[in-house]
Amino acid sequence: MPAGAAETARKRLLAAAEDLDDNQVAGLVLDLAAEAGVAPVWEQVCLPLLGGLRGESPADIAVEHALSEGVRVGLDVFRRDPSRPLPARGLLLAGAEHETHCLGLHALAAALRERGRGCLHLGPALPWSALAGAAARVRPRVVVVWSQSPLTGRAYRLVRLRRDLPGVRVLAAGPGWIEPFPPPLRLTTLPEAIAACLQGGAPS
Repeated sequence: MPAGAAETARKRLLAAAEDLDDNQVAGLVLDLAAEAGVAPVWEQVCLPLLGGLRGESPADIAVEHALSEGVRVGLDVFRRDPSRPLPARGLLLAGAEHETHCLGLHALAAALRERGRGCLHLGPALPWSALAGAAARVRPRVVVVWSQSPLTGRAYRLVRLRRDLPGVRVLAAGPGWIEPFPPPLRLTTLPEAIAACLQGGAPS
């Protein structure tokens, strides 16, 4: 995505968010993803905007929420057709226990749909026991766990989940995982996460 186009897109999204128009934000995200692709829009437009907003006043917090909600809805609507669901093919996405900020998973799910792939997306703040139970039930090939904050990025929990799910690739995504993981267990960008989910190799 050209730098000028990304800057223009950021300005348009921010203006819509400052108007507290989450529907307009969602529509812009939807149009941008259709034009430029999910990964460029997420990494060059959404992430810089979301990272630059620091809600210190009630007005700032409202703008941040309008932007986040609009981005979430736009990503969720992108190429979603409930009447023709895509095969999940062994991909499970979930937010770590107590983690309520999981926009990155919505971006990953949208990028997978863009490539004709579905996934089981269980949303934010999934208790570790529930995640383990769901994975044992559906036996995914890959599990991606998102953490936004070090308070929720508990590495020992991820290690335990990997131990309890032999043959399943359990991957850490998001900035909350501060403890080191041997590559490729840590996903730091959306393209990395897409590649890991589409990888056809044997589980690690």
